[in-house]
Amino acid sequence: MAKGHRSQIKRERNAQKDTRPSAKLSYARVSVQKACFVLDAIRGKDVETALGIVTYNPRYASTLIKKLLESAIANAENNNQMDRDNLYVAECYANKGPTMKRVKPRAQGRAYRIEKRMSHITIVLDEK
Repeated sequence: MAKGHRSQIKRERNAQKDTRPSAKLSYARVSVQKACFVLDAIRGKDVETALGIVTYNPRYASTLIKKLLESAIANAENNNQMDRDNLYVAECYANKGPTMKRVKPRAQGRAYRIEKRMSHITIVLDEK
């Protein structure tokens, strides 16, 4: 059991909160593996380079990540008053989301399960 009054516990929890600008896309219809190919390419890069990478990347996940990256940049400029030129991708990761299960008919009356995977993609920016 936690010690202290409820408001004190909330105050302590909010003091430990990460204040870096970020953006999160939940329930993206792309698997974690496929999203990580693009995320690995932009991790640690400055935002202009990262935008260039995702713009010309042929993968489907790059279109989702480009929109998410632009949202994180807008959050940094509007909410945290950060300069766009000093921003870089501090963290980016994809977590497993729920899986939609579908059935595909096969030969001789069998049915095979098809799993359509989803992911939760997060991008965190920081200043140099």
